Amino acid sequence: MVNYALKLSRFFIVFLFTGFLFAQDFQGTAYYMSKTDVDMSQFGRPDMTEDQKKRMAERLKTMFEKTYVLSFNRLESIYKVKEELEAPNQGRGGRFSAIMSGAIDGVKYKNVKTKDLLSEHELFGKLFLIMDTLPQLQWKITGETKQIGTYTCFKATAIKDWADFDVSSLRRAPNGEDSNSDIESNKEENDEPMAEQVVAWYTMQIPVNQGPGDYWGLPGLILEINTANTTILCSKIVLNPKEKLAIKQPNRGKEVSKEEYVDIATKKYQEMRENFRRGRR
Repeated sequence: MVNYALKLSRFFIVFLFTGFLFAQDFQGTAYYMSKTDVDMSQFGRPDMTEDQKKRMAERLKTMFEKTYVLSFNRLESIYKVKEELEAPNQGRGGRFSAIMSGAIDGVKYKNVKTKDLLSEHELFGKLFLIMDTLPQLQWKITGETKQIGTYTCFKATAIKDWADFDVSSLRRAPNGEDSNSDIESNKEENDEPMAEQVVAWYTMQIPVNQGPGDYWGLPGLILEINTANTTILCSKIVLNPKEKLAIKQPNRGKEVSKEEYVDIATKKYQEMRENFRRGRR
């Protein structure tokens, strides 16, 4: 009887909290740390020295370990890299990382009502607007729970057959070092969709249909995402900030599909690789 009463009281607390949020012009900001384990065998040359491999690993770590900010309301969200102070000039590798960041990260807009997914990217000084629709994941609620900070989170799993937009999407684009990999020969291999399991942890204490990156579709804000090699974890949440958030649909750049943009970016990075090779010779 005591346990039943306790569960019932928790339900009413969540219910009242949900009503409180939706009784207002609800907004919030969530900060996420993203970490990706990179398979070094996919980068560089077979004859790279240990020192070169170490430098490459540090460069990739900088590219893949970032803090993202998700600004959201009940229907829309903007997801982008948190602005940081510019680091000192780090030479060719630093310039390459900066180029990759603009080409891959950009600004991502989601609308869960219209199912629009728009991404604004800068590729070698030119803006592109990727027009897409939200991916549909068939989430399965497992019933497992855990705490993330002060929030009670529920576990959900799904099978994802779409590729995240990252370096792998660019079909082994040049990595700042001379490479013997053949981009064209990898096209067919990387064009094949690869299914992988996604584990999400969401909280109904923040009842919005949003999450980091392309993820959405659960009855609460997604605070953690785990895939085969990537973890995205929420580290901070600010609800209803004093200064109203401006969540606007991006509208700058040449409109392209995701597939068109990957093709354009692949060709540009191939040109950069060839120019780099000629410069070394």
